[in-house]
Amino acid sequence: MGVAPLVAEVLRRQRVRATFFAADERTQEGDGSLGAHWAPWWKARAAEGHEFASHTWHHAYWRGDAPAADGQARFRIQPSAGPQAGQRLLWTEARYCGEIRQAADRLAAVTGHKPLPLFRAPGGKTSPRLLAAAERCGYAHVGWSPAGFLGDELPSAAYPNDALLKKALADIRAGDILLAHLGIWSRQDPWAPAVLEPLIAGLKTRGFCFKTLREHPQYQGWIARHGG
Repeated sequence: MGVAPLVAEVLRRQRVRATFFAADERTQEGDGSLGAHWAPWWKARAAEGHEFASHTWHHAYWRGDAPAADGQARFRIQPSAGPQAGQRLLWTEARYCGEIRQAADRLAAVTGHKPLPLFRAPGGKTSPRLLAAAERCGYAHVGWSPAGFLGDELPSAAYPNDALLKKALADIRAGDILLAHLGIWSRQDPWAPAVLEPLIAGLKTRGFCFKTLREHPQYQGWIARHGG
């Protein structure tokens, strides 16, 4: 959540509504990104018309499929948050679905707004079997467009902000889903303070507008069918 207040300010000033995917991750202050400290921040974003969806509760990375057992798919999972952070675990389909749902339920509680029936797997790491399991429990996966990987988690020495901005402004096309974070621990030169507002303004100059995933043609039907 290192640049969360700045991101909110820029989106408000530019009149852009975004879709926030959230997990309960470690923060520089407070009790986790979905804890009590940050709850008012999330509630304020809901009042501004933003949308929300799960990023799994413990920011749980898929590391591989495992043989099914008792009629359930199973997966090798490595959370990066919570008491089992860094451990390699074996989860059933039901356990993974519960992980998606826990983040969605917490978002509903802190925002007062029903999250979309979507999720984003940490790192974008999935398998066809994982995606099918998530869909069986009511969640479609959202990736990002190739040009929509904005590079805010890459090392700034090799990928400076001005180069990332130039590339995004040149490559982004209509319908692209763009990915940025509310803070990256490892990047020495933070991306959002330098790039977010110039990127939005530059894309507006090119004639683009911005919508939440509720309005994206790829997900509208799914959301309507699953009570979003």
